[in-house]
Amino acid sequence: MTRRLTLAELPTETVAMARFLIGRIVVRCLEDGLATGRVVETEAYVPGDAACHAYLRRTARNASLFLSPGHAYVYRAYGRSWMLNVSSEAEGVGAGVLVRALEPLEGIALMRRNRGGAALRDLARGPGRLAEALAIDRALDGIDLCADTRLWLATDDAPHGEIAASVRIGITKDADRVLRFFRPDSRFVSGPGWLNRPET
Repeated sequence: MTRRLTLAELPTETVAMARFLIGRIVVRCLEDGLATGRVVETEAYVPGDAACHAYLRRTARNASLFLSPGHAYVYRAYGRSWMLNVSSEAEGVGAGVLVRALEPLEGIALMRRNRGGAALRDLARGPGRLAEALAIDRALDGIDLCADTRLWLATDDAPHGEIAASVRIGITKDADRVLRFFRPDSRFVSGPGWLNRPET
């Protein structure tokens, strides 16, 4: 049985949040029904991390990263793809977790329509595809992911299985930090095969 997560259940530390989210469920309420997926890959962007959008200062664009844990930070990468992140530190500390990939569970037809008929494996394998599949955009930036009715985090209390770690994908600053977490047994994880042989 799936239930909504509460704020009290969320860790107040970025790496702990990145690991905690593996196996949890993202639920999106669309006009035509629910679309859900199990998180199989995340990346942590910790305080003081040069790759984190909050590294230099708080701005109007990145303000949601400074909210208390469990709020959405949605931004557009490279001018084309939206990305879903979860704020992860005490209020006022800028940090977050990028949700990189989901295993589709419900509403697969809705996700496939949003993704132009993509194959099941590719519906939400990668953060841009994930956001497109769930119709996530800037309108959801800053929402409480434990309270909002449009997009929320849930759990079915299933065992999350093994969690592996590697360096992050597609960054140049602090690129050697092992802050990407994933299910090594999942075919829905993004990234090249060599990276999915975990370092730790």
